[in-house]
Amino acid sequence: MLKNLMTLTSLISASLLSLNLAAAQYQLLLNQTDSGKISANSKMLTLRGNAVELGQQAPDFKAANNKFAPVSLSDFEGKAVLISTVPSLDTGVCSLQTKHFNDKFAASYSDVVMLTISMDLPFAQSRFCKAENITQMHTLSDAVWREFAQNYGLLIQDMGLLARSVIILDKDHKIVYKQLVTNLAKEPDYVSVESALKKL
Repeated sequence: MLKNLMTLTSLISASLLSLNLAAAQYQLLLNQTDSGKISANSKMLTLRGNAVELGQQAPDFKAANNKFAPVSLSDFEGKAVLISTVPSLDTGVCSLQTKHFNDKFAASYSDVVMLTISMDLPFAQSRFCKAENITQMHTLSDAVWREFAQNYGLLIQDMGLLARSVIILDKDHKIVYKQLVTNLAKEPDYVSVESALKKL
């Protein structure tokens, strides 16, 4: 009887372990988004996190400003928000993207909060803003907590960087526009972005 009980206990333990492994693998699949939809140097990349869709409520997140202080999406309650994400501000295309939104869009859409989010550390973002005269955009670092990358499904696997994208939220923070740039070497389609801003 004791031997049968021990065998049954072993079987239950093995079954539970198997279920836990299956659940972990399933969670990894759920946590893998837009696989093969973006590339760098012709190499297809996989994104991790929970992808957001048009029409959904934008997930809150916490990121660090230039002084390492936490900033959340909820801090901009009641305001439309444009989120521009870049792999690194210290690269040519990312720099062009950030300067374009700062110089061409910010003044025309002063009622829209404009954020640039990257994995660059806050002091590197501060240095970049000073050197490039970025005064109209808030730069936020996701390097500390990585909540934005996870909550928006934009973490590039094996690189630890954010994918290039533009996301626009209305005043209720519903997602009204999302552009995932398929090639990291390319800038976003700014015409499409501006068209979405005009509809706010």
